Amino acid sequence: MGSGALESGVLIEVSAGRIASLQAGSAPGDAVVLDGLVIPGLANAHSHAFHRALRGATQLGGGTFWTWRETMYRVAAALTPDEYLELARAVYAEMALAGITCVGEFHYLHHAPGGVAYDDPNAMGEALIEAAAQAGIRITLLDTCYLSSGFGAPPDETQLRFSDGSGEAWAERVSGLKERDHARVGAAVHSVRAVPADQLGVVGAWAAQRHAPIHAHVSEQPAENEGCLAAYGVTPTRLLADHGLLGPRTTAVHATHLTPQDIALLGGSATTVCMCPTTERDLADGIGPAREVQAAGSPLSLGSDSQAVIDLFEEARAMELNERLRTRRRGHWTADALLRAATADGHASLGWPEAGTLKVGALADLVTISLDSVRTAGSLSSVRTAGSLGSVRSAGPLDSPRAAGPPHGPETAVFAATSADVSDVVAGGRVIVRRGIHQLVPDVAGALRQALARVAS
Repeated sequence: MGSGALESGVLIEVSAGRIASLQAGSAPGDAVVLDGLVIPGLANAHSHAFHRALRGATQLGGGTFWTWRETMYRVAAALTPDEYLELARAVYAEMALAGITCVGEFHYLHHAPGGVAYDDPNAMGEALIEAAAQAGIRITLLDTCYLSSGFGAPPDETQLRFSDGSGEAWAERVSGLKERDHARVGAAVHSVRAVPADQLGVVGAWAAQRHAPIHAHVSEQPAENEGCLAAYGVTPTRLLADHGLLGPRTTAVHATHLTPQDIALLGGSATTVCMCPTTERDLADGIGPAREVQAAGSPLSLGSDSQAVIDLFEEARAMELNERLRTRRRGHWTADALLRAATADGHASLGWPEAGTLKVGALADLVTISLDSVRTAGSLSSVRTAGSLGSVRSAGPLDSPRAAGPPHGPETAVFAATSADVSDVVAGGRVIVRRGIHQLVPDVAGALRQALARVAS
């Protein structure tokens, strides 16, 4: 079982939620048998949980990102902490069913309507952290600074819920959030539209002091670039660089409309770029230069963003297929590389570098892809693997995110499977999905219906 090797019949011993050993051997009597192709847990590096309420509701007629945003704001205006807990719990359970074991929640819905602070100023963030716990997954709460409706303009009525008034007030509030075993806290700059240049350093300093991840929407729309050039004379990427916000702890989300100089800044600083292809195509944002930024030195991660779909196999596949359409050439990434973006590099961008691989010491996150569905049948010969909380028996590599099983395992995961093919999920050594049933939220569809009906009422 060497690095990157595909193996079957591997016993994974788990202790305190981490992989203690990997070895060939028969399954002990208390093992949980995992039948299929086993890969590391997936990392959803960019999520807005409340956007799940928009799925299917914004497809009538045409429009742009900006018209879609008005519908999104109406949902944001209505949520309470209790409603957000119920909705996010269901959304995170849906993610678990899709093989996601960690989510990066880009959270900016902080206050009550009108911008009034709740008795607990972090009530909405705490709701998200609790929702992840109830769904059995880990979370990095990327608490987001959002101060302006656009390049110095004051927030509008809905955006008052997002704003703390200043970077210093944001830092004071977010400092009250406490990390837990399943939850880490990072920072986010919503965008250079929403955070004035003289406040960027405050957010960067808060994250640097805690060695926390920092994420930012970057150049999602040409209008953002045009506004930034008009306000500051530089691109959004250059502005972030000038204020010390780029680097290995930083993730630029979308990065759709970049100049060659922007690409060099991101790659040269080893800033991760998070692509969200299903959202970017749903909103007609465009196709970002993923190949170019990776070649320049940026790791890639993947996110579901607006929850148009929750399927990281589709996100990985779409990144490659978008490039094929753009260039009329196939094979820009190997399946291994796409799987790495969905696993190891995604977890690292969220501040969980110990996750996303199957090696001794890593968090015991395992996802089983069924090989007998109509999508995967015949793509691989039958693989039988097994596992238990005390001794997990699984197919897996020793120290890479490469999928386990016969040849073409990663190719099956990325180019054939969908989230519907996930049968079992182990997160931190705990079985949270078994044979397609969530063990903590048995009726995820029902939970979604109930939560969405409450939001709509």
